[in-house]
Amino acid sequence: MSKLDNAMKKEEVCILIPTLNEEETIGEVIREFKDNGFENIFVIDGNSTDSTREIARREGARVEVQRGKGKGIAVRQAFERIEKDVIVLIDGDGTYLPSEVDTLLRPIIDGEADHVIGNRFGFGGAFTPSHRVGNWALNRAFGLCYRVKLRDILSGYRALTKDCLRKMILMKEGFEIETEMAVESVKRGIRIKEVPITYKKRIGVSKLNFMRDGLSIFYTLYVFARLYNPIFFFGIIGLLFIAVGIISGSYVVIEWSKGITHVLLTVFTSLMIIAGVQFIIFGILGDLLVTLQKDAIAVLKRDRGSEKDRRSNK
Repeated sequence: MSKLDNAMKKEEVCILIPTLNEEETIGEVIREFKDNGFENIFVIDGNSTDSTREIARREGARVEVQRGKGKGIAVRQAFERIEKDVIVLIDGDGTYLPSEVDTLLRPIIDGEADHVIGNRFGFGGAFTPSHRVGNWALNRAFGLCYRVKLRDILSGYRALTKDCLRKMILMKEGFEIETEMAVESVKRGIRIKEVPITYKKRIGVSKLNFMRDGLSIFYTLYVFARLYNPIFFFGIIGLLFIAVGIISGSYVVIEWSKGITHVLLTVFTSLMIIAGVQFIIFGILGDLLVTLQKDAIAVLKRDRGSEKDRRSNK
């Protein structure tokens, strides 16, 4: 099957569109999905003050107003409402092409992945230089923290199976939700894949604050690295302490060779090196605990699978 043209398959897919004042684009986005045969369209609206909800209803979408404020809250609320096997998440601002939905669904249909991310850099993308640099830095930091190479963890166009969503524990309230989904996929052993997509220039003013939201996403990566990759987190701190100790120790040795003694600086050097070694040991112990936790989860899943097979064979 070269295209997702089977009606039964399309009925298993829910198109989820979080919106906030998207009256200029939401109608066209919904129509394009309808033209491609996707009838199950769910718009979760963040209390728009324009005609977004009215247009979405007129185009035949199911519309619900989110509780609270923030994209993360909207997405989490919608995930709880959706019962379809596959969910396609797309922004309603017209920056993504509904016609490329088959590209995102293909790895799931072929059994290659459970979480597919649309890589906006695949075909260039309409990025400003600052956003391009910021995205590169965030993706680079993600790769260093989790040892998984992804090029666009912030993409707003992705497809996920309902089963993989059940494994995720999502808590973020704002734009960090995309980063959290990527981290949770790595942490839970969910198969993840990127596919190239088109990214167009946004119509209207962007809701993303480059500095505020960028720093928030970096902080999210920092927190997750501390929890899920402690050897990287504590190892970096430990190496920094040791480096300071080596620099100050080198100065002490050079001065000592000249007959000058620096007692306090010697003590400082010793403390830096000892603290650095301790941080690395903390990281090793933390990594051991994370590994044991993953092994325990894997054994639990295997036992549950075996029990399910025994029941089905009865």
